[in-house]
Amino acid sequence: MPNSQILFDTDIFSDLNAAQLERIYQICQSQDFNQGDTIFEEHSPSQEIYIILEGEVEILVNPDPFHREGQEPHCITRLTHGQCFGEVALVDEGLRSAAARCGSPTCKLLVINRDRFIDLLRSDLKIGFTILYNLAADLCLKIRRTTFVVRENLLYGKPENNK
Repeated sequence: MPNSQILFDTDIFSDLNAAQLERIYQICQSQDFNQGDTIFEEHSPSQEIYIILEGEVEILVNPDPFHREGQEPHCITRLTHGQCFGEVALVDEGLRSAAARCGSPTCKLLVINRDRFIDLLRSDLKIGFTILYNLAADLCLKIRRTTFVVRENLLYGKPENNK
């Protein structure tokens, strides 16, 4: 597994020093995936957050909330090196709102267990505040992007409806 320097590229860890990043790194595990491998399913329990070290990850949503046959999930975004996903697990232990799968020939991820991460954040309030502040900023950005897409679809309709 690479060293803690790789965490410098992750937005939710910005403003942390090398010693703080090393503490986070100590609770990480590395996982490798191949093209098309499912990382987690939509509606599965959320117990981990993920950081992309190499490759791409597709985030997928099934348009049918009941997952009836014939409905395939749609890729709503692709994530790359340094980006994290599944981070809502830090705030809410509910079910995943989307699925994730490997979208490149291979991808290498760092996985952080929610309980271990929360324990670390509670044991070091400076790390905890910094990460939760950065996480809030990251989630706000994602909400703004989603609002833009919803507004665009409401104003102009879905592209397949404009043919």
